[in-house]
Amino acid sequence: MQRIKSQNIAHELHFVTSRSSGPGGQNTNKVNSRVTLRWSVVNSTVLTQEQRALIMQKLARYISQNGDLVLHAQTSRSQFQNKAEVITKLDALLQKIFAVKRKRVATRPTSASRLKRLEGKKRNAEKKQWRKKLS
Repeated sequence: MQRIKSQNIAHELHFVTSRSSGPGGQNTNKVNSRVTLRWSVVNSTVLTQEQRALIMQKLARYISQNGDLVLHAQTSRSQFQNKAEVITKLDALLQKIFAVKRKRVATRPTSASRLKRLEGKKRNAEKKQWRKKLS
């Protein structure tokens, strides 16, 4: 499946700024530094049906009722830094979703690991033998 980056969907992203509850002191009362990213996954022209379904399934907690993916950033005092951070969040989420997982190749245990396991079992058995009461 083709990997999606925020540069490919930049024209579909909508940013909204609002007052942040983060750091900034009295400045937070005057400046809209919190950035909210909205991306309409349902109406996206870049996505295929499979990609859309995968995003809707895997990122369900970030998707609103009308099919918009919503992300927030407010850790910085700067609106520009928060915008960069929310784009980075989106990239990380998309990269995680579309990462191809390698299939596990079954292997047999080595002879050394088998011996080590048996030695451990013998030690435990001896330890329990010493705990028994003598009659």
